[in-house]
Amino acid sequence: MSSPAGSTHLITGGSGFVGSHLTDALLARGDSVVVLDNLSTGRAANLAHAAGHPRLRVVHGSVLDELIVDELVHRCDVVVHLAAAVGVKLIVEQPLRSLTTNIRGSEIVIEAAHRYRRKILVTSTSEIYGKNSGGPLTERSDRILGSPAVARWAYSTSKAVDEILANAYHKERGLPTVIVRLFNTVGPRQSPAYGMVIPRLVQQALGGFPLTVFGDGTQTRCFAHVADVVEALVGLLDHDDAVGETFNVGSDEEISILELAKTIGELTGSTAGIDLIPYAEAYEKGFEDMTRRVPDTAKLRGLTGWTPRRTLDDILRETIAEARAEFHAEPAVSRS
Repeated sequence: MSSPAGSTHLITGGSGFVGSHLTDALLARGDSVVVLDNLSTGRAANLAHAAGHPRLRVVHGSVLDELIVDELVHRCDVVVHLAAAVGVKLIVEQPLRSLTTNIRGSEIVIEAAHRYRRKILVTSTSEIYGKNSGGPLTERSDRILGSPAVARWAYSTSKAVDEILANAYHKERGLPTVIVRLFNTVGPRQSPAYGMVIPRLVQQALGGFPLTVFGDGTQTRCFAHVADVVEALVGLLDHDDAVGETFNVGSDEEISILELAKTIGELTGSTAGIDLIPYAEAYEKGFEDMTRRVPDTAKLRGLTGWTPRRTLDDILRETIAEARAEFHAEPAVSRS
């Protein structure tokens, strides 16, 4: 069930950060791409450079629209389901929208893939692991969640439902599914608007504002470049033995958020300092975070040979350079 050369891929959420880079990669190797995106978090500008490409079709619409999804899946060979509510900020502020998009949207897309017997890659998240701060986390590591009343765990659960649904369709109905759990992914085109930490800190530093770190900053994360992540996705789409399996995708280069802020401050020349903001002030009372999140990617590496090629230093320098270019291109506005 590998994707033959010249396949047509439907990418839901294809105008988003990861989706637009995946679109570029597939077009570059000769495939055709149909993008379905309602631009709620994606941006038309992310694919503006490819406007008019003979093998790209962009459809403005929602994964919640069953008729559009049915038509587009029918016309494609492979489905990559990326459309989802993204970012801690959005999830906490709009939990109902997040749940509806993630659960019902995935149900509609997976059902259509089954109807037309299309291979589907479903993107999940490291949020699956919840408060499990052990590590490195393997695909079979336990989920440790707080109360369902906390929006963050409701999001984790919605993505778990997506995974369970995909697995059930594979086991009971033979649908060729691949599940990937994306850990922190960064790089060009990532918006700071949804709480993504690196673009937010870079924007603050370049704007002359204090860099805000939530909690005490000792929590650690790993950041993978979007180009490396896309390479992993393409490798899994092309590999027959990925079907029916779940894979972590991410870097294992670990850094505390406080150290990350200090590094960004140094690289940008910021002198505004760092502000530690309590979680309750940044999000809402009862917000919970995890102290550590490091992926074990041995399963992915064993199947495809994939390893990240770009370091965190590469990522930060590129992100800062892109943000600087945007700052110079835009009229002065408040960027607190």
